[in-house]
This record gives sequence, C-alpha cells and structure tokens, in this order.
Amino acid sequence: MLPLFAAFVAASTAVLIFAGGLVTSTGSGLSVPDWPNTYGWFMFAFPMSKMVGGIFYEHTHRLIASTVGLLIVVLAVWLGRAEPRPWVRKLGYLALGAVILQGILGGITVLWYLPDAISIAHASLAQILFCLTVTIALVTSSGWRRGYTADPQGPRRAGSVEADLQVGLATDDRLLQRLAIATTVVIYAQILIGATMRHTGAGLAIPDFPLSFGHVIPPYWDSKIAIHFAHRVGAGTVTVLIGAATGHVFFHHARRAELRRPAILLLGLLVLQITLGAITVLGNKPFIINSLHVVNGALVLVTSLVLTLRAHRSRFAPHVARAFLPDDLSDEAPRATSEARRAKSGEIRDATKEYGGARG
Repeated sequence: MLPLFAAFVAASTAVLIFAGGLVTSTGSGLSVPDWPNTYGWFMFAFPMSKMVGGIFYEHTHRLIASTVGLLIVVLAVWLGRAEPRPWVRKLGYLALGAVILQGILGGITVLWYLPDAISIAHASLAQILFCLTVTIALVTSSGWRRGYTADPQGPRRAGSVEADLQVGLATDDRLLQRLAIATTVVIYAQILIGATMRHTGAGLAIPDFPLSFGHVIPPYWDSKIAIHFAHRVGAGTVTVLIGAATGHVFFHHARRAELRRPAILLLGLLVLQITLGAITVLGNKPFIINSLHVVNGALVLVTSLVLTLRAHRSRFAPHVARAFLPDDLSDEAPRATSEARRAKSGEIRDATKEYGGARG
C-alpha cells in the first residue's frame, strides 16, 4: 500500500503544479488578498458560491496545496514507521519540510504583493517537491526493490543477492549516468529560467517563433528579451541533452525496459513541451496551454530524474539487500559486491592474457 500511496502523492503534486500555473497564467495571484484565511473565512469553510473569477483559481490552488500538504504529512509518518531504509525516511522528512516551506512562501507571495524573487522561489521549490515525491514513489516500488536485469526476458534466480549485484555491476554505464545527471540538472535550470520569464512578464517579449523578431538572434535587446531568449537557448540545450541520453539508451540498453520506457516517455514529453511553448507564444499565451506548458515541464524533469535514478540503480543494491532480505542473506551483500568486482576483474585479466597470447 505504501508504494501506491506514494505514487498518489506524487500525482497530486503534479495537479498542484498545474493549479499554480493556472493562478499565474490568469493573473489571479492577488484575487484573495489575505492568508491563510480567504476573505476572513477559514479556508475550507469558504462558500463555493463566492468562488468566482480569479478567486476560483487562487482559492482552488490553496485547497489543493493544503490537501497535498496533509498527504505529505501522512507519507512522512508512514515512511518513518514502515520504511527500513534511513535514507528513504529522510526523503520523506525532506518532502515534509519542503511542503511547509512552500506554504510559507505562498503566503509571503500574497502578503507582500507578488515580489518576483519570492514568486520565482515558490515556483522553483514546487519542482523540487515534485522530484522528492516522485523519488519516494520510485524507490518504494516493488520494481526498484527487486532490481533490474540486463535482459528482462532472461533467467533470474529469485533472492540471490550475488546474482543481483553481478548484474548491477555488468550494467553500470558511467557515461549514461553522467549524461542523465547533466540532463536533469539542465532541465531544472531551464525551469528556473522559465519561472523567471513568467513572473517578470517576459513570456511574450519575443512575439514570433521559432525566429526572434524575424532573426535567429534578436536584433535588439532589453532585460525581458534577454530572459525570453535565454529560455529558448535553454530549450535547445535540453533538446540536445535529451537526444544524447535517450539515443545512448536505445543504442546500448534497448533490451532494458526500465531504461527504455522513461527514455521513450522523455522524448514524447519533449516534443509536447516544444509544441506547447510554440502555441503559448503564437497564441498570445492562452492560459490553459500556458499552464499545461508548466506542468509538462515538470513531467520532463521528473522523467529525466527517474532515468537518472534507474541508471544508478546498481549503487543501491547493497542497501536494498540489507533492508529487505533476511539477515543471513543481507550479510552476503558486501561479500557479494566484492566477489562480483573480483570476478569482473578476473574476466578482464583473462581476456588480456588471451589477447596477448593471440598476438604472440
């Protein structure tokens, strides 16, 4: 039940990001001028009949945010009581701290009349919270705990710690790991630029697409044009990195479903994100499309994060073994790691000797 609940919390966080995007896209951030109450009413007692215009978007955002906060409290407590891995419990506590800070930033944003710096921080922290909830959902899933094989259709000895670790070492692709990390970091940086663009009113500073005032590079500049153009350059950088990471997966790990699936999803979300961005500019920022662009960007980020974590899955194998296997098996984990590494080194030495003998 815990993995299902964690996945539900992650999905709820995505809904919250969409609701926040609607608030910004419709300019409803100050439709409710007080906080934490709504026009003096307790938040959950505010009459539905008064939820009109911008109040509907802002108050709905508050209700969803409060619900997500409550869900994360339950998730953190549940992890603290049922999760044997200390680092996963810490993720729950981090998510709890992040959602509390997010609520405080949201309140300051209203009470201080939407200062750009606080609004951008509020939007950026929402992405980190989403990453935390998705990570918790992933690492508590049965698939993560079982581990992954190089050939999902191949034989597997259930419960064999040594076999799991040997498979993990054999599929430990350092280049993919570095590519995936770089891609995730750059996507987050791109989201920060996008948040800056939205909250400084630079979304239409360049009104055409894909060119900029009919040129590849804008012929004249101001601060808003610079922010908008930086977002477009960031989009190009993200596209190149996603192409490199997914291409590496398809070429070297096509049979590993746990890598292939997020790679395919990442490409699809990238195409959708570029399309939504183009429609946002050419359509004069329709608020639904603009909000979908925000939440889809978050989905691109967490999909890249999932690919990154799965590419590093072998590094977690000893911790999984110690946490979930009986004591007599979990004690084998460090020894299995050492034996797997020695076996791998032995294979390399044997291959070198055979190569040297063949040359002689």
